[in-house]
Amino acid sequence: METQYLSGFGNHFSSEARSGALPLEQNSPQVAPLGLYPEQLSGSAFTAPRHHNMYTWLYRIRPSVMHKAFKPLKELTQKTFFKPQHINPNQMRWNATSDTAGNFVEGIRTVCGNGSAYEQRGLHVHLYSFNQDMGNKYFMNADGDFLFVPQAGSVQIKTELGIIEAEPGEIVLVPRGMKFQVNPLKGGNCKGYIGENFGAPFRLPELGPIGANGLAHRRHFLTPVAAFEDKEGSFELIGKFNNDLWVAEMGHSPLDVVAWHGNYVPFKYDLRKFNTVNTVSYDHPDPSIFTVLTSTSDTPGTANVDFAIFPPRWMVAEHTFRPPYFHRNCMSEYMGLIYGEYDAKTAGGFVPGGGSLHNFYSAHGPDVDAFEKASKADLKPHKIVDTMAFMFESRVPYMVTDFAMGKGFIQEDYQDCWQSFKKNFK
Repeated sequence: METQYLSGFGNHFSSEARSGALPLEQNSPQVAPLGLYPEQLSGSAFTAPRHHNMYTWLYRIRPSVMHKAFKPLKELTQKTFFKPQHINPNQMRWNATSDTAGNFVEGIRTVCGNGSAYEQRGLHVHLYSFNQDMGNKYFMNADGDFLFVPQAGSVQIKTELGIIEAEPGEIVLVPRGMKFQVNPLKGGNCKGYIGENFGAPFRLPELGPIGANGLAHRRHFLTPVAAFEDKEGSFELIGKFNNDLWVAEMGHSPLDVVAWHGNYVPFKYDLRKFNTVNTVSYDHPDPSIFTVLTSTSDTPGTANVDFAIFPPRWMVAEHTFRPPYFHRNCMSEYMGLIYGEYDAKTAGGFVPGGGSLHNFYSAHGPDVDAFEKASKADLKPHKIVDTMAFMFESRVPYMVTDFAMGKGFIQEDYQDCWQSFKKNFK
């Protein structure tokens, strides 16, 4: 059966997998319909302003408290969620990782990050690679939201609110505290990136002078319709608490929500529907024009995290240098490549599944090959095609993990791509 979705972003949704499961007159009646248990999942403080208040009422077969005590999974934690602990002022770039056999949780590797759940700010960047179903295991991240960026292979993400399917070119967000399971959709190996956001929930950026249209449109964000598992047996709930993994035994599937309503929901978005805004005159607009989602901070205009993309687009500016300019930034930038070639790195090295990090005030820009080609190019309208890169930009510098510095993974010769610039000054 084709997976179905509700559309919109930030709206109050409702969905039921069985007719009559959703109460119509009150959120938590004395006796819920169909013998279900009402439960509220809060994504914000109770007293948050109405436009920031996030919650969903769940009507489930059994309440969530029906599990045994959590026990630490120290060995699995040490293999997956590495601690970002080293500051490095160098420009860094990584190869794609090799395929990892196992399920989704076993295939996570942390590359870099800042902040923590304890601080309620920052973002950790993980890679994932897996080729097996999770079976009787489920996951719940109490630390932050998971923003999935698939790079290879299609995934099925089962959540308490329903099922989401996603392929490379789409993104999926699973909110903090929600239980879910990630499986390969069509077999084979699934690989991609995860941005784990500890700060304010992602939302659409303000459009300002752009007006009503442009960038990502709320109607293209899809959340799943209700679907549930009525299973009994031996199950495991793996929870992430302040970067440590724990496991609790359960006698039933935790994905037993029959109906729900609210605005604290998982969603997916097709990056290929992004409405790119660009210059038609001169100069190179700042990459903020490519922002899909933003996690705001307590400093207006300075994000905890911005998620931006560099999709296919027309370049029509004249009397200017078209690729990204040489730059030093107070913000820190982790970039990944989903497919194709990034227009500022045409000499190779920045590969799909790989990544790069330019920390605060770390100089970066086009490599020599890209600079020479762009400097000599005929400035007629040109369309960049068959590419999709992204960036997690943060106001806090990223620390890197021991895994990120592993030989064969980090490209130790990255700086070489800038060393042969000629002195043209006369």
